[in-house]
Amino acid sequence: MDAREVERAAVIGAGTMGHSIALSFAMSGIVVDLVDVEGAALDAARERMRHALATLARGGVIAGDRADEVLAFVRTSTETARCAAGADFVVETVPEVPEVKREVFAQLEAACPQDVVIASNTSGLDIFSIAEMSHPGRLLIAHWFNPAHIIPLVEVVPGPSTAPEAVSFTASLLERLGKVPVVMKGFTRAFIVNKIQNMMSLAVFELLGSGLATPEDVDLAVKYSLGIRLPVVGVVQTLDFTGLDLVADLLRSYGLSNPLIEEKVAAGELGAKTSRGIYDYGGRSEAEILEKRDGLYLRVLAFLKEIGAFEPI
Repeated sequence: MDAREVERAAVIGAGTMGHSIALSFAMSGIVVDLVDVEGAALDAARERMRHALATLARGGVIAGDRADEVLAFVRTSTETARCAAGADFVVETVPEVPEVKREVFAQLEAACPQDVVIASNTSGLDIFSIAEMSHPGRLLIAHWFNPAHIIPLVEVVPGPSTAPEAVSFTASLLERLGKVPVVMKGFTRAFIVNKIQNMMSLAVFELLGSGLATPEDVDLAVKYSLGIRLPVVGVVQTLDFTGLDLVADLLRSYGLSNPLIEEKVAAGELGAKTSRGIYDYGGRSEAEILEKRDGLYLRVLAFLKEIGAFEPI
């Protein structure tokens, strides 16, 4: 099936992520069955979606009179098998408990037509060793970020048996929803963002445990530095602006090395100052590159100040 032909989706689990993912489908005009074993959870999910739509309307993302129209695309149910049987795409969002996920995937495997892709929203579990699938080619991870109806990124992670067609189909469908899919080449625990975020959390725990900085100090420091830079240069391109020769020296000071960095330094590809590093800057001078970067930094800083982003929520 072409992603443009998808008419129905099913989201299994109506919690924090489930209702928000269902809302993403509904906003794109795709009928979605939101399934949960608890009727109360479904009632709460519909109320959360109504509040979310009101926020989107206040933010100018949707017209204020579209809420009922969008919600009409969401159907709630406690019947997993029936809803999965009629879906063109299925997303699992049940709790991160292997036994629970194994049971749900067994139900989905039995109910879904063989050509329907089944995606897990797990934030780090090796779902490929948990789910027992007769047709493992259709199983993959599509990891959304909270709130799913606002954050564009979805990490698409194939398993060892996932069919390439399932991956490309999922990426195309996510693009149809207005998302930005990043497709990994294989599975690793915590994928991309959570792997980086987990390391940040360990550093935060160390700082807070040492008493050397308050929680407010830590957040203010990050907001006024990384919060301005990362939206422009990310975490990898940042290394090019540090200078890969300096990065190599810093690694050595910790008793570490990295083959990619060492290779780049040996080739004289040091980053922005040589117009080539991890990224290729197309022969532009360092001054040209920095002018573009710094102009973007100034715009980000001005916007963050304007919206009061440096104050705690």
